[in-house]
Amino acid sequence: MKKVEIYTDGACSGNPGKGGWGAVLVYNSKEKELSGGESETTNNRMELTAVIEALSALKEPCEVTLTTDSKYVCDAINQGWLSSWVLKSWKKADNKPVLNVDLWEKLLPLLDMHEVKFVWVKGHNGHPYNERCDKLAVNYYNNSDE
Repeated sequence: MKKVEIYTDGACSGNPGKGGWGAVLVYNSKEKELSGGESETTNNRMELTAVIEALSALKEPCEVTLTTDSKYVCDAINQGWLSSWVLKSWKKADNKPVLNVDLWEKLLPLLDMHEVKFVWVKGHNGHPYNERCDKLAVNYYNNSDE
């Protein structure tokens, strides 16, 4: 399996509001930048979308280290919340409905396809790739006509 490093970030102007996401994929010495956004969204949706789009860009199963500043995404995976939500028909521990089910459902098959290790980094703290992803996300919604 190819080993790929992925860095992702989401951003929103207002929450909800205009949002963007950015991702950088690194394989050997090659880097690929991805970005996109939506006119009416939330920060968590953009964080999740960045992960989904980055993993979807991989053309074959890979061993991935995915670094994000989203506790929402990291904790859902690393703390086992996502598995629990699926087992409980998309209900959280407090029995309230899980938000962004449509995106979590898109992520599940990607997690089955790839071996993904999620790593959390503190946002806006000088991590070069995290800063780059943030810039991609913010530039997208600042420069889009949506």
